Amino acid sequence: MTPPRPGKSPGTRTRDRGPRAPGPGHLRHEPDARNAATAVGGHAPPTTTVQIGPLHIGGGQPLALIGGPCAIENEKHALVTAERIVTITTDRRVPFIYKSSYDKANRSSIGGYRGPGLTEGLRILKKVRDTLGVPVLSDVHQVSEVAPAAEVLDVIQIPAFLCRQTDLVVAVARTGKPLNVKKGQFLAPGDMKNIVDKIVSVGNRSILLTERGTSFGYHNLVVDMRGLQDMRALGFPVVFDATHSVQLPGGAGDRSAGERKYVPALARAAVAVGIDALFMEMHEDPDRTLPDGRPLSDGPNMLRIDDLPRLLDAVAAIAAALAPAAREAVE
Repeated sequence: MTPPRPGKSPGTRTRDRGPRAPGPGHLRHEPDARNAATAVGGHAPPTTTVQIGPLHIGGGQPLALIGGPCAIENEKHALVTAERIVTITTDRRVPFIYKSSYDKANRSSIGGYRGPGLTEGLRILKKVRDTLGVPVLSDVHQVSEVAPAAEVLDVIQIPAFLCRQTDLVVAVARTGKPLNVKKGQFLAPGDMKNIVDKIVSVGNRSILLTERGTSFGYHNLVVDMRGLQDMRALGFPVVFDATHSVQLPGGAGDRSAGERKYVPALARAAVAVGIDALFMEMHEDPDRTLPDGRPLSDGPNMLRIDDLPRLLDAVAAIAAALAPAAREAVE
């Protein structure tokens, strides 16, 4: 069963009951958290639909993919990588948002590769968007970055470590742009409601909530799949970050390690539980080093792009098998 092309809206829509958020990201209906908490066929009913450029995420829309290299290397690499992923996703009619960071401000070591920086990184992301016609996402780390980032990005991401930083969250929300909020490794899924309340307080309801694993002792993360339903009960689209969920934070001493081999299994499991998008950082050769000899940012947990087609085919088959239960939830 092939999902419809990005931007098309299959099935039944819920009538619009809430105010639209300003800017390019807006909602097609307002969630009712009480109804969303009721599981149907093992899944929470469809969430609010968030529009990101020409794409719609949530509300029973096709499973979307957010992905790309962890950190931008240079313009040529970004364009080549994005074009390759666009080809793979277009062939499979998978809605796609390109993600790469202009500055990884939370590296373990002072010597870790962070990216090209705000100005050059945003220029490269704009080039990717303008050249390939694909929405782009990156993360901000301080309030001063928000305004320039909002001029380029289609989705602004709040990093997991910073998800409770009220000033940062509210500043991003005030742009009217869609937000992707990574759940902190230290938070219970239900605690995301407090972050949602901060965003909604300034009139922005274009929210994606991302699970990326929970701290489990030292240098380890674990994924509690129950949390996907708990966050979906808040009524907003839920994203599963299959690559950061296999990260081993600080596990290599001066950098994080990772267990890439578990990415496909966790991605398949999350789709079976019920999510609206997959988040996966990926690279053509995640184990190579940069020209200066430093390792890539989060290389050990990035997916090889060669493995992406097979994984997308697998999760599409799972989503198709669950489609009858999803339609029942809408009806």
